[in-house]
Amino acid sequence: MISMDVDNRLDLEVIYNLVKDGDHVLDLGCGDGLFLLRLKQEKHAKVLGIERDFESVTRCISNGVPVIQRDLDADLDFANDAHFDLVVLSRTIQELRRPDELLPHMVRAGRRAAISVINFAHWRCRLQLLKGRMPRNSQIPYQWYDTPNIHHGTIADFRELCGRLGITIVEEVPIPGKFPLLTKWFPNLFAVGGVFVIEKR
Repeated sequence: MISMDVDNRLDLEVIYNLVKDGDHVLDLGCGDGLFLLRLKQEKHAKVLGIERDFESVTRCISNGVPVIQRDLDADLDFANDAHFDLVVLSRTIQELRRPDELLPHMVRAGRRAAISVINFAHWRCRLQLLKGRMPRNSQIPYQWYDTPNIHHGTIADFRELCGRLGITIVEEVPIPGKFPLLTKWFPNLFAVGGVFVIEKR
């Protein structure tokens, strides 16, 4: 069994619970592949990762996870329509050049897709901006000058984007910070992130 830092990656626990036994899962930006390995071992999932970074690809291979080295801003033309049961994009959408172009490919290649987003509208981020500083927290650990994040979106922004693209949000799970009850009622202000399950309309 692969141990996971549940406290820091509640989004992956939400996504883990979406996977049924034997599902075909594609993970875009899979990193070292440990999440896919857990799905493979515990849910008997048929897994495939996509990763741009060469060192991460090497770690995937050493972990026994099949992986393709590829830029996520490219089309998913290698996959037939609805080939995967679930296509995953976890905490990566903010690093893409054109996330609006990738989402339609995800819901084409997968029956469903699960996207976990960082919420840049969280109250701590707003407070730091009021103080004249770029936000930094456990979800956004980078300095403004070395961050890979090129799009700073919010939960509300992601909802709006799905509506504009004609993509249906099947389920939305806000990831709570210090105030779980407030997160439930005001996710764009109190959620540190969110997991969206989406599909083609």
